Amino acid sequence: MRKITALEEAQKAIQQLFGKIKDIKDKAEKSEQMVKEITRDIKQLDHAKRHLTTSITTLNHLHMLAGGVDSLEAMTRRRQYGEVANLLQGVVNVLEHFNKYMGIPQIRQLSERVKAAQNELGQQILADFEEAFPSQGTKRPGGPSNVLRDACLVANVLDPRIKQEIIKKFIKQHLSEYLVLFQENQDVAWLDKIDRRYAWIKRQLVDYEEKYGRMFPQEWCMTERIAVEFCHVTRTELAKIMRTRAKEIEVKLLLFAIQRTTNFEGLLAKRFSGCTLTDGTVPKKPKVPDNPFHGIVSKCFEPHLYVYIESQDKNLGELIDRFVAGFKAQGPPKPNVDEGGAVLPSCADLFVYYKKCMVQCSQLSTGEPMIALTTIFQKYLREYAWKILSGNLPKTTSSSGGLTITSLLKEKEGSEVAKFTLEELCLICSILSTAEYCLATTQQLEEKLKEKVDASLVERINLTGEMDTFSIVISNSIQLLVQDLDAACDPALTAMSKMQWQNVEHVGDQSPYVTSVILHIKQNVPIIRDNLASTRKYFTQFCIKFANSFIPKFINHLFKCKPISMVGAEQLLLDTHSLKMVLLDLPSIGSQVVRKAPASYTKIVVKGMTRAEMILKVVMAPHEPPVVFVDNYIKLLADCSTDTFQKILDMKGLKRSEQSSMLDLFRQRLPAPPSGVENAGSLSLSAPTPEQESSRIRKLEKLIKKRL
Repeated sequence: MRKITALEEAQKAIQQLFGKIKDIKDKAEKSEQMVKEITRDIKQLDHAKRHLTTSITTLNHLHMLAGGVDSLEAMTRRRQYGEVANLLQGVVNVLEHFNKYMGIPQIRQLSERVKAAQNELGQQILADFEEAFPSQGTKRPGGPSNVLRDACLVANVLDPRIKQEIIKKFIKQHLSEYLVLFQENQDVAWLDKIDRRYAWIKRQLVDYEEKYGRMFPQEWCMTERIAVEFCHVTRTELAKIMRTRAKEIEVKLLLFAIQRTTNFEGLLAKRFSGCTLTDGTVPKKPKVPDNPFHGIVSKCFEPHLYVYIESQDKNLGELIDRFVAGFKAQGPPKPNVDEGGAVLPSCADLFVYYKKCMVQCSQLSTGEPMIALTTIFQKYLREYAWKILSGNLPKTTSSSGGLTITSLLKEKEGSEVAKFTLEELCLICSILSTAEYCLATTQQLEEKLKEKVDASLVERINLTGEMDTFSIVISNSIQLLVQDLDAACDPALTAMSKMQWQNVEHVGDQSPYVTSVILHIKQNVPIIRDNLASTRKYFTQFCIKFANSFIPKFINHLFKCKPISMVGAEQLLLDTHSLKMVLLDLPSIGSQVVRKAPASYTKIVVKGMTRAEMILKVVMAPHEPPVVFVDNYIKLLADCSTDTFQKILDMKGLKRSEQSSMLDLFRQRLPAPPSGVENAGSLSLSAPTPEQESSRIRKLEKLIKKRL
C-alpha cells in the first residue's frame, strides 16, 4: 500500500516538473521574440541616423556649393584672384561629392555654373595677360602686378591648357626682341658674333628674375623654360642662316661657334635641372648623359661638320707629307742597341693627333661625322704604312756569286760585306717595331671609336684592314732580315758545293765555309736581337724563318757535293754538326744573357740538321752488299723518294750501271704503301729508333774528340 502511495506521489512530482519546464520554455521563447523586436528597432534607428547624417552632410555640401558658386562668380567679376584660387579648389572638391546626383536638375545646374565660371576665369586671365604683355609692342611699364601673380595660382586649378597658353604667350613676347635683333640679315646674326646671342639671353634671364621672378609659381620653372625656348629658336635660326651662307663657313669659324655653343650648353646644365625637357624636343645625346642640354643648340652644326672632316683630311695629308720629308732630310734613325729598337717618333705624333681629332669630333657629334672621321683615319693609317714604313724599307739587290773556297781562305775575317749595313738593319728593326706599335694602337683606336660613336653605328667601325696592313709590314720586315742573312751565307754554301771532297785526305777543324756562315750569323743576329728586344716574339719568328730557309738550302748544297770520299764525308759530318750547334744557339748567340731557345725553333733545327747528318751517314756507309745499303738508307732517312736516293748514289760516286741496279733494288725493298696511298715515293717512314740515334751521337762525339 505504501508502495502505491509513493508511486502516485512520484508521478505527481514528475508532472509538476514537466509543467515548470514548459513554463520556462514559453518564457524563453517570449524573451527571444522580445530581443528580436528590440534589435530590429535598433537597426532601424541606426539606418535612420545614418541617412540623417548623410542628408545633413549633403545639405551642408549643397549649401557650401551654392554659396561657393555665388561667391566664385562675384569674385571672378571683381578679379579677386587671390580669393578665387582658394575658393575654386574647394568648390571643385565639393562638386565631386555630387557626381552621383547629377540627375537632379538643381545639382546639374550648379555644376554647369561652376564650369561656366572656370571658362570665364580662363578667358579673363588670358585677356589680363594679353593686356599686360601684348603680343605686339613693348611690355606694359611698371612690371608685374599682384593680380597676375594670383591669376597664375588660379591657372594651376584650371584646365592645364590655360597654364600652357600663359607660358607660351609670355615666353614668345619675352623673346620677340631677340628675333628682331638677330634677324638673318643682321650682321650680329653670323657665326663670328655668336657670343652676342648668348650674352643677350644671359641679360634677359637676369632681367626676368628681377622683374617677374615672383609673379609665376616656382614649380612652373619659367627661367628654365625661357632658356630652353631660346635654345630651340637659336637652333632653328642658326640652321637657316648656315644653309643660306654655307659657302662662307670655314673650319676655324665653325669650331669657334661650336665651342662657344657647347660652353653655353654646359652653363645651362650647371644652372638648370632640365626638368622642362621631357617633351622630347631636345636631341638625344646618349654619350653625354651628365648634360641634359648637350646638343640642344649645337645639333644644328652637325650637317656642316663635313667642313671639319675635310679640314682633318687636309691636315693629316700634310702631316704625312711632313713625315716623309722629315725622314728624307734626317735619314734613318741612328743605331742605338741599348734602347732595343726605337719606334719612329712620327708614329706617336700620328696617334696623338688621331686622339685629339677623335675627342674633338665626339664632342661635336657621335653620329655620322664620327663614321666619316673613321674613314679618314683608315686612309692615313694605310698611307703611313706604305709611305713611311714600307716605303723606307731598304731595297734588296741580287746576291753576288762566284765565291770559291780559295777566296774564303784568303779573305780576312770580317772582310765580307753583308747586303745590309748596320744602319739598314737597325732601320728594318725600327720599322718592324713601329709597325707592331701601330698594330696594337690601331686596335685600341678602334675600341675607343666604338665607345665614342652612337650604339647604332658601332658595327660600322672596323679597322681590321688597317691592322692587316701593319701585319704585312711586319712580315715583310722579318722576310728582309731573313733574306739578308740567308743571302750572306749563300757564297759560303756555294764554296762548299765546289770543293773537291773526294780529295780530302784527313779530318781537321771546321771548314772555312762553316767559319764564314758562323761569322755572318754572329754579325747579324745580335744586332737584330738587340734591336727587337721590345718585340721578342718577332725575333723568334725571324729565327724560325731563317732556320726554315737556311737548312733546306744547306741540304740542297750538300747534295751538290759529289763525289765524296769517306774522309770527305766525315769532314762534312763534322761541319754539319758544328752548324747544328750554332743554329741551336742562334737566338742567344753573342749575348751575355743566355736564354733557352724556344721549343718551336729547336724542334725545327734538330729535325732539319739531323736529316743532313743522316744523309752523310748513308754516304759514309759501304754500298756492298747492296741489300744492306738500301735497307740502311730506308731506315736512316725514312725517305722513299727515288730522286733523293739517286742523289745519294751520285754523292757516293757510283757509276750509272751500278746506280741502275741499285735503284731497281731500292724500288723492290720499299715497303708496301698503306691503302689509299697511290704514290709510294711520297711515303714517309718512321723515325730512327733511340738505339740508332744513340749510335750516331757516339760516332759524332768521336769525330769531335779527334778534331780537338
